[in-house]
Amino acid sequence: MLDILSEVIEHVPKYSAFMTVEELDRSTIELAEKYPDVVKLLDIGVTREGDKIYALRIGEGKNKALLFGCPHPNEPVGTLVLEYLSWELAKNDKLREVFDYTWYIVKVADKEGLRLNSGWLKGPFTILNYAKNYYRPAGNKQVEWTFPIEYKTLKFNNPLPETKALMNIIEVNKPDFIYSLHNAGFGGVYYYITEEAYLLFPIYHKFPKDYGVPLSLGEPEVPWAQMFAPAIYHMVSTPENYEYLKKHISKDPAEIIKTGTSSFDYARMFNSKVFELVTEVPYYYDSRIEDVKPSEVHRRKAVLDNIKKSKESYQLIKNTYDKVKDKLKLFTRLRESIEYYLETFPDSIAAEENWAKTAPELEREATAAEKFDNYQVSEFYRLLSLGMLYRMLKTEVESGGDNTIESSLKSIEEELEQRAEKLERELNYTVIPLDKLVKIQLAAGLYTALYVQVKNA
Repeated sequence: MLDILSEVIEHVPKYSAFMTVEELDRSTIELAEKYPDVVKLLDIGVTREGDKIYALRIGEGKNKALLFGCPHPNEPVGTLVLEYLSWELAKNDKLREVFDYTWYIVKVADKEGLRLNSGWLKGPFTILNYAKNYYRPAGNKQVEWTFPIEYKTLKFNNPLPETKALMNIIEVNKPDFIYSLHNAGFGGVYYYITEEAYLLFPIYHKFPKDYGVPLSLGEPEVPWAQMFAPAIYHMVSTPENYEYLKKHISKDPAEIIKTGTSSFDYARMFNSKVFELVTEVPYYYDSRIEDVKPSEVHRRKAVLDNIKKSKESYQLIKNTYDKVKDKLKLFTRLRESIEYYLETFPDSIAAEENWAKTAPELEREATAAEKFDNYQVSEFYRLLSLGMLYRMLKTEVESGGDNTIESSLKSIEEELEQRAEKLERELNYTVIPLDKLVKIQLAAGLYTALYVQVKNA
């Protein structure tokens, strides 16, 4: 059994670029046509723009698995995982026999979002090219975070059409295993799981080490994340976010969150034993992200310095937007994201700042990884917000925007390029080969599916 899994993982192609929506759709249709006895093509809904959303149903096992890529469309590593796995499951009888599963595979949950990232999918994979072509939806327009929820004062029931497509699969099939295929941008590998599955921890640590990709040992993605083991966290949830905000800010958390909940929160309404996995793999890494030696910087200072920089970046974006907002003609997805960021950032950063000033866990020296996370990795992510502002302004200019917008575009482009150049000087980073990222995500998914199968036997 393990030999088959090892063989499948090792045979991942040496991908040099990501696939487009159209390439993925063609492959999906071709697979169903080639293996009609094993694979069924399902039309599960439409996107916000009216494009068909496809799912593949493979096998007829007792356990049900839902795997979906691009829950955030700037995170397409999972599309390659699902592209490869779907073909392997269809043609490899031995692999299917290992798993007593019916697989539901959605390669791209946010198709239009992936199209808006097409400028960097084929490379070059530089930080500047990524930032200049980056798109991430507004928080309340993200597939992963628009599942319905009622929690205390928070009531959200406005799922996207793309989210509804996944909801239908969940409601009908009550999956035992869900793999939401996210990935990070910069840093190392880390995981979210929905229970403390000790047997999986060595596997999650093994494959990044085997392929020379570091674990992310810096700051957790959110302050309330509960660590099970290094780089392995309990799945974060909207209720946890609610309680964190309630503790650190005087406003009603429902006024700040403005989103729904995750696929896991929704799925456990239909199957209380569902297990969900998220494997975050980065495009870029610098060896400092796994250095746990003490640094010369106090951790609280590092976190507060990071918050200060984020507030300064927000102010630049706000000032630029305020200058041009009355002259904007287009309401694009990019503008939607910028406006959401401007609306929600002040409250969320206020809560984070209060946490940073009071959290007892920050009362120590930062590790080298935590220092690096606060001063360099965070700057990388701030660059992406600036990149979306640049794209919004560029789209307006290309549609005939006036001199004020053109002047603002030039200013933001210069700022973006200067920051990227400075960050390049501060980093000693590597672009990770895509096949390594696919192998790490694939291995985590296959072994976790096996864990769930054995647990449910």
